Order: sequence, then structure tokens, then C-alpha cells
Amino acid sequence: MSRPAFDLAGILRQHGNAYRQSHRVTHAQSRAMDAVVNCRTAALGGHVEECGQCSRTRISYNSCRNRHCPKCQSLARAKWVEARKCELLPVEYFHVVFTVPEAVAAIAFHNPETVYHMMFRATAQTLQTIARDSKHLGADLGFFAVLHTWGQNLLHHPHLHCVVPGGGLSPDGQRWISCLPGFFLPVRVLSRLFRRLLTELLEAAFRKGELRFSGTLSELTRPASFHDCMTKLRSQEWVVYAKPPFGGPRQVLEYLGRYTHRTALSNERLLDIRDGRVTFQWKDYRSKDKQKSRVMTLESAEFIRRFLLHILPRGFQRIRFFGLLSNRARKIQLQRCRTLLQQPVLELLPAPEQFQEHFTPLTAESLRRCPFCGNGSMVRTALVYAVPHPDSS
Repeated sequence: MSRPAFDLAGILRQHGNAYRQSHRVTHAQSRAMDAVVNCRTAALGGHVEECGQCSRTRISYNSCRNRHCPKCQSLARAKWVEARKCELLPVEYFHVVFTVPEAVAAIAFHNPETVYHMMFRATAQTLQTIARDSKHLGADLGFFAVLHTWGQNLLHHPHLHCVVPGGGLSPDGQRWISCLPGFFLPVRVLSRLFRRLLTELLEAAFRKGELRFSGTLSELTRPASFHDCMTKLRSQEWVVYAKPPFGGPRQVLEYLGRYTHRTALSNERLLDIRDGRVTFQWKDYRSKDKQKSRVMTLESAEFIRRFLLHILPRGFQRIRFFGLLSNRARKIQLQRCRTLLQQPVLELLPAPEQFQEHFTPLTAESLRRCPFCGNGSMVRTALVYAVPHPDSS
């Protein structure tokens, strides 16, 4: 697997210090920038590996393991997918996306942690309420939601992706109730309840003084202006949509393997870095030809600014589990579901014993194979101590 010609770390090495001097950078953003720059370099140390067949050696530097680093997500993703394997059910799975209007996204920009928590809460309550309604499904759901804060152009676009099994437990817990084939829940009903719940949460937070506004939103500090904003939001149709169903658990696992730990920009999308400008690929999903790749060029400072928009607060959980899959209920409820479905969970992937082998199912490439002779296996022989980068803060 060839490495991308350009990477985010290179952009931050060239232009990161200048950006820090001319822009306000939060502690979380600064930590992420340092992690990306130092990832897989001598600054983090590493180890020496030797091929057991050709005796060639190489130095493997440690990864930063920061969730915003494009280099680190493949291994983190593979480990997470392996942990999810035992939670899959032999049913059809659905993918539901909850988005918010631009006015809500602007409020979230000024109050990210507060509003992102609200989005999770409103989304979970919406799905559970509609699913429990006997007019629709009449069952208790189990699902997880993933927060994405970006669009393909790297601008701020917060939305939640939910992966939901096609059915749930009856209120008495004695039956598995399945969705109709290919249909989960009516998106218009989901949209309107989500709109009501999230605007109510925003209003409650405003009354408690939990929201902060500045710049173009400073007018919202006035109760009358904030009330007008909420009134306008309630008159709009919010976008909640269901993507085509995944199918069974094999398709879900394939989806999880490439999507849940996605970063705002992968290194593969970077096309050129020169003269203080960054060129990258993107897709405009609002156009008719949604799959057509486009090219965008930004000044390095604007590119870094857009990347930093998506650095989450430290400790913020961007993947959350609800209902039957919540941490407290998961083990017992999943066993009950399997018993009612009368079918065991499929063994979808081999259980790797070593961390490096998690990489193979996703990339078809082994991290242990010797890159020189292609036949032998690399074995760790010595440690390499960290050497701080002279420009690291």
C-alpha cells in the first residue's frame, strides 16, 4: 500500500507555527496539532525491527493515537470493529442521519460541547419515542450514533449518523419485533420530533445561561432575538434521512470498518501543497452529480482553520450507544435478542491475537511482512527512545 504524496502533518509542520502566532488556538486544538506533527516520528520514539529471513532492519516510530490524526485511525478502527463483532444481530441494519439547520450549526459553533450533547440526547429520544409508538414499531431499540462535524469542504456541518438494527424488543421483552423489509421508521415523523426536542433543549439551556454568543451571533444574547430564532427554526423542515439499508451484519461490519473513525480529511484527498496553498479533493453532495470529485484550493491558514473546526473537546465521546446497546443493558439485552431470534451471531472476522494483525482485514496488507524481501516477518529487536522535535511546544 503506497503512502500518500502529501499529508496533514507536512502542512502543519510548514505552516502550523505561523498559524498559532496569528490565530487563537484552544488547548485541545494545540494538542491535536502537536500530535499530528509528531506522529510516527522520532519525537515519539519507537522500536527497531529485523526480518527473520533477509536480516534487513527498519525503525518503526510510535503513533500518536490522537483521534483527529489521519494516520492513526485505521488501527483504532480495526480494534473498535473487532469489539463490535459480538454485538451484531442477524437482522437487516439501517442508517439514519440527523442534520440541523444552519442557524443551529452556528449556535453549535459557539457552544460545541453543549450543543453536541443536545444533539445526541434529542436524536436518541426521537428514535426511541417513535419506535416505541405502536403506530410505528412498538418496540425498544438498540443503536449507536456517531458525530461528524464536517462536510467534504471542511466547513462546519454537525450531524449524527445512527446505525440501527431493523427491529427491537417488545415492551414486555418476550418478542422480537421486526421492521418491514427495507423500511425503518418514517423520516418526516422523526424530523419533526427531533426539531421539537432540540429546540426545547436549546431554549432550556438559554434560560439557564448555558449558551454563549459573540460576533455575528451576539444579537442572540437578547431573549427576544433568541425567541425569534427558535420560532423561525420551528417553521422550517429539518432534514432527517435514511440511507439505503445495509443488509445483514456482514454489510454493517464493512461499513463500520471504513466509516466510524473517519477524520475530517484523509491524507489521500490531499493533491498538492505549494506556495502556501493546499489543494484537495472533495464532493459536493448538494449537486446533482454527488459522486463527482471536485478540486478545492485554499490558503494554508484557511485550510488549517477549517481542520481545527473539527477538533473535539478533550474527553468528548463522539460514538455513543443507546437503548438495548447502552453500556448497562448491552450484555443482558443482546443475549435476550439472540435467544428470541433463534440464531447465533456470525463469526465475521478471525480474532487477531496481535495488535498489528488488526490492520490486515481492512487493508489486505500485513504490518509484519518484510518490506524488503516480501517473505520474512519483522521481529522487534530494540527500542528507540523519543527525541523531542526542536519545534514542538
